[in-house]
Amino acid sequence: MTAGLDQGISAAAGPEQRGEVAVGLSSQSRLVWLKFRGHRLAFWSGVLLLLVYGVTILAEFIAPKTPDAYDPRFTMVPPQGIHFFTRDGDGGLRFQPHVYGFSSQRDPKTLRRVFAMDETVRVPVGLFVRGEPYRLWGLIPTDRHLIGPLDPSQPFYLLGSDRLGRDVLSRLVYGTRVSMSIGLVGVTASLVLGVLLGGISGYFGGTADAVIQRVIEFIMSVPTIPLWMGLAAAIPVTWSPVLVYFMITLIISLIGWTALAREVRGRFMSWRNEPFVIAARLDGTRQMRIITRHLVPGFTSHIIASVTLAIPAMIIAETSLSFLGIGLRPPVVSWGVLLQEAQNIRSLAEAPWLLAPGVAVIVTVLALNFLGDGLRDAADPYSD
Repeated sequence: MTAGLDQGISAAAGPEQRGEVAVGLSSQSRLVWLKFRGHRLAFWSGVLLLLVYGVTILAEFIAPKTPDAYDPRFTMVPPQGIHFFTRDGDGGLRFQPHVYGFSSQRDPKTLRRVFAMDETVRVPVGLFVRGEPYRLWGLIPTDRHLIGPLDPSQPFYLLGSDRLGRDVLSRLVYGTRVSMSIGLVGVTASLVLGVLLGGISGYFGGTADAVIQRVIEFIMSVPTIPLWMGLAAAIPVTWSPVLVYFMITLIISLIGWTALAREVRGRFMSWRNEPFVIAARLDGTRQMRIITRHLVPGFTSHIIASVTLAIPAMIIAETSLSFLGIGLRPPVVSWGVLLQEAQNIRSLAEAPWLLAPGVAVIVTVLALNFLGDGLRDAADPYSD
């Protein structure tokens, strides 16, 4: 009888009402997911960022060449476009992916070599081709690349080359790994510092709160760029690239935790006298357990959104330092290091493709901001 009544109610309810009932019975995580999925711009930004981080994982395989490979015969060549069809002897179209080769001549005024596309020369390209040997993740020796010319000796520069004849696309792919990992590692360190110090400041108050807040105010009062420049300039030039990478990440982390710490402090101050916290305290629960098991999980979604919005600042910080020459240095390849090639008007006028890392920075930062906005809205699924 009850089952029949439930079925009758379900049948009588319209599709919108049944959807409201389903949403009303959903868990918090599902509500967050449903609201985030409805934010189309944030959703597709998340998909794009998954692809970007996929590039960082498989950089050696995706890049047509290794980042330091150069060919002095093809310096500052323009990007080659992929063409998928060619005409056979009978005039019909045949599927054969290829790029055009290059022809060069001397500029009578500057005496420099100027490259142009030569449509009479076709360089066949394919997927999973053999090329320069490398070690995937530094462990697996192989020479397979996602895309490249069937003949490795032929020129293949989808984003052109730089002044030394190095492939811009390959260096951009390897630079993605460094720049994106610095943003992720830096935000992780800032997250730990922000939640820990902000939690201590908001939960305990008193002297601890006063000291931590004064430190935060001091860091936030110093102009960011001069502070980065001063700390980065203190790194000895004799240090190895790995050590410089670690120090740049540490410097960015030590500066980027203040905003999150203040947000965590505010939440803790508003919740520390709530009944569930008082009950846990009376039950003999340790202070650190109250913080980690009762307070922090209450706004985990908000922390995730804040972290997502903080990653762009980390990426821009690394790019700015490296562009100014006081961050990462060659042979490390990052977006900032690559943008050093485009520091003069001559390079921009003659080789605008060298700005490709700048486009990558803009697209990635926008995607991260859109994703952060979507997560921030989805963190409170009951709001309109």
